[in-house]
Parts: sequence; C-alpha cells; structure tokens
Amino acid sequence: MKICKILFSPTGGTAKVADILSSALGTEVETIDLSKAAFAGCRLNGDQIVVIAMPSFGGRAPKVAIDRLKMVQANGAKAVVVAVYGNREQEDTLIEMADTAKECGFEVIAGISAIAEHSIAHQYATGRPDQTDEEQLKRFAEIITQKLDSGSMIAPKIPGNRPYKKAGVGMVPKSSAACVSCGLCAEKCPVGAIDKNDPKKTDKNACMNCMRCVAICPQQARTVSPLMVKAVGAALKKACSERKENKLFD
Repeated sequence: MKICKILFSPTGGTAKVADILSSALGTEVETIDLSKAAFAGCRLNGDQIVVIAMPSFGGRAPKVAIDRLKMVQANGAKAVVVAVYGNREQEDTLIEMADTAKECGFEVIAGISAIAEHSIAHQYATGRPDQTDEEQLKRFAEIITQKLDSGSMIAPKIPGNRPYKKAGVGMVPKSSAACVSCGLCAEKCPVGAIDKNDPKKTDKNACMNCMRCVAICPQQARTVSPLMVKAVGAALKKACSERKENKLFD
C-alpha cells in the first residue's frame, strides 16, 4: 500500500513516530513537509491513504501547521491523524487536527496520540519513541489496515474539547557567542523568524517556539534561558514523570 505522510516535525520526534507508523502501513511512503516556509499547498487523490502528524504545543496543534494543512485539497483521501506529545498530555491537539482534516476534505478513519522526547525538557520521555513504542505503533497499523480492508469507515471518537483550549506562550531561543552565522537556522526556520542576513537576530513576534533552531545548530549556539528550562522541567514534573502510553482511536 502506498502511503502519503503529511508531516510537521521541527525537532524530529514527530517524524520518528510518523516514519514507524507509515512504514508499517505501506511499502511506499511519500512525504509532504509542512515545515517548509515556502509550502504552497497540494492536491491529493481520493483513493490515497494519508498519515497526518504534528506535535502538541501546550495541548494545541501548531498554528502554522494547521494553517498549512488547510492548503491541502484532500478530495476524500482517508487520513490517520497523529498528535505527538512529550509525555504530558495532547489535550485538544488531536481533535483540532481531525477537525481541520475534515475541513480539507479528508475522511478521518483513525486518530493516534503518541509519545516522543519533550522538545524543551529532555528529561521527559527521553529516547522515545523507543522499542516498546515502535511495537505499539506497528500494532496500531495492523488494526488500521484491518479497518481499511473491511471497508468499515465508522468515524473514530477523537478525544478533546471544543472550543479548543487557549494556546500558550512559548520561549524564544537566542544565539550565543558560539554562533558562527552559518545560516542553517535561518534556512530551516518554519516561519522565517531568523534573519538570513544576520542569523543572530530573531523576530520574537514571528517565532513559533518550535525549537528547531536549537535542535539543528551544529555549534549548539541556539539556546533558551537555562532558568526557564529549569522552571519548565519543575512545572512538568508531576504530569510527566510517569510513563504515558500511545493510544489508538479507531
């Protein structure tokens, strides 16, 4: 089966989850990357099977990812929506994704909430998705395949609230003295918030706090305040310390 993967994964955790699931669903996987600042939309066929994967930012889907998903013409393609979170909770992320997918013309056949290493407080869900996660995701793929083969397209019950919770405020990474102005962060920023002529400058209003620049900097010169990271870690301790499991809604 050929799978189309529509992906927004600034730091790579969501991509790992989507790769495992997509590879388990089909032998051919095409990727549409919503993190490209120049993304201008696309058109799908109604007979396509699509995995739509995004991270949860404070219990919501990233606004830019949702806005770009709305530029996709689905034409009845069947979709599995996947919300990936850092072991706290996905809250309204999955239902927001499912609602948007339906608005685009997708037929949502399943939803998955999955775990990946927290993009800021790396002590939570460290190294995930791990082998256990991979086994769970492959089992989910088997169940979804059985549903597709049966022809039963009963709409899944996706958890979440409407109206969605209010989006939170994130932390803006800054460059340190180690920055050599290589420009990689500016090139890869999903929203073009980093000045290409002077990568040490970041537009605080445009930054979506996705942490991609921190994750990809070869000099480890992009950082957020250590005090803020420590505060985030402390605030998340109660909610994130116990291992959460992936869930399938079909």
